[in-house]
Amino acid sequence: MPEISTLFAFGLIALGMVLTPGPNMIYLISRSICQGRQAGFISLAGVALGFVFYMLCAAFGITAFIFAIPYAYDVLRVAGAMYLLYLAWQAVKPNGRSAFQLQTLDIDSPRKLFMMGFLTNIANPKIAIMYLSLLPQFIAPGHGSVLVQSMILGTTQILISLTINGLIVIAAGTISLLLTRRPIWQLIQRWLMGTVLAGLAIKILVESKK
Repeated sequence: MPEISTLFAFGLIALGMVLTPGPNMIYLISRSICQGRQAGFISLAGVALGFVFYMLCAAFGITAFIFAIPYAYDVLRVAGAMYLLYLAWQAVKPNGRSAFQLQTLDIDSPRKLFMMGFLTNIANPKIAIMYLSLLPQFIAPGHGSVLVQSMILGTTQILISLTINGLIVIAAGTISLLLTRRPIWQLIQRWLMGTVLAGLAIKILVESKK
């Protein structure tokens, strides 16, 4: 069982990750605005299944593999940090795109909405980084089963992500309209997210594996 302080620290990182623009956020916002909240929540259900997939992979072997091969862990850690820095640059570069800018999408069936949500999450490098590079740093072999710790940490990340993404689905139209009418808020949002991403990248680079 992870310590409360460890669980809290991981929860804060999970919160920072879900608040940064990425494939999941952009897809859910665009789908909610184009096709309505119901479509957004169906898509979110697919995203949730993707989270469960990653959690089970981490819990049943991937985490143990990374602990057993330090060089594999370091490669994933550095690659993850470089990707976060790339996302940070995409957020703050001139003419960068805000996650809340509308993308035009075709009207899809509930089945396709669910599958697209699932596939968007599975192909999301940010989630892979979360489970392959970040989660292992919060597992302490001396605090009980690695499997149990992985499941608890993964469940924490899923609950935080689904809560935030659910709120985003509900408020997508309002937030998009607000940012469109007030470009300065788009700029603030981009720089805030870019700063968070860069901070997470630096944290990954400077911290060694526990």
